[in-house]
Amino acid sequence: MPLTVMAATPAAEQAPERVAAAADGPVGEDTRGRSVVGHVVLVLLSVVAVFPIYWMYATSLRAPSDALSQSLLPWPLSLVNYEYAWQAIPMAKMLANTFVVAAASSVAQLFVALLAAYAFAAWNFPGKGLLHLLFVGAWLIPFQVTMIPNYVYLSQLGLLNSLAGVVVPTVCSTMAVLLLRQHIQAFPRELLDAARMDGRTSWGTLWTVVVPNLRPALASMSILLFISAWNDYFWPALVLQRTDSVLQIGVRSFLSAEGDNWGAVMAASGLACLPIFALYLLLQRQVLDAFVRSGLR
Repeated sequence: MPLTVMAATPAAEQAPERVAAAADGPVGEDTRGRSVVGHVVLVLLSVVAVFPIYWMYATSLRAPSDALSQSLLPWPLSLVNYEYAWQAIPMAKMLANTFVVAAASSVAQLFVALLAAYAFAAWNFPGKGLLHLLFVGAWLIPFQVTMIPNYVYLSQLGLLNSLAGVVVPTVCSTMAVLLLRQHIQAFPRELLDAARMDGRTSWGTLWTVVVPNLRPALASMSILLFISAWNDYFWPALVLQRTDSVLQIGVRSFLSAEGDNWGAVMAASGLACLPIFALYLLLQRQVLDAFVRSGLR
């Protein structure tokens, strides 16, 4: 027996070394190789995604005579395009109007989507399945189909050429309803039942139990809705019909039949992107938490 124990002991001590050697073998090298390839692909995709933004700011910092230059580095740097864009159009007014439209539209869409998603996920009522199917079908209808009826309706209400006319037809976002419904459905039903047993109303349960646990999802959804409203061009151009209304229409004024001022276009576009960057930096942690929680489900 002692001989057996002494013979087995070195083999047991060598087992971790064999496992480490196996990990460093062909399988471990293959795993590291795939990891390196994956990181290289991610870096390339990041460069492809970021390069248009870099080129926009690089063009805006060139002198007007070098606006069509193909050099990667804008040199010498010039702020002439920003000065011209700020003076040629009422940039501050259009930034304020665009922010008001985007903020009002995103807040209204988020509020309506939260109420509708809570009703779909937490309540049982007749016609629930049919109503949900209609929501999904409304998501598939292109904007061009509802554009004319919305325009006629706004004309009857007297909301043409007003910021309210841009916001009112967009107060309901089908995408936001469906996505928030998925998040609320993953919410523990026991907590909702406990809140109901404690005497909370459905309204109180929504704002004291559900909403605090949906902050990451609400933050990420608010960014998506705000960016969508901020970048919208066709509907504001159709309703407002003024070049000094919102920033997207003002940027278009630098492209005319007489000539295209690409430096001013890029400068105005660069200024238009700054609020979006600031919003993302402000809510970045909430967005990451939303993705992490969605993965954990």
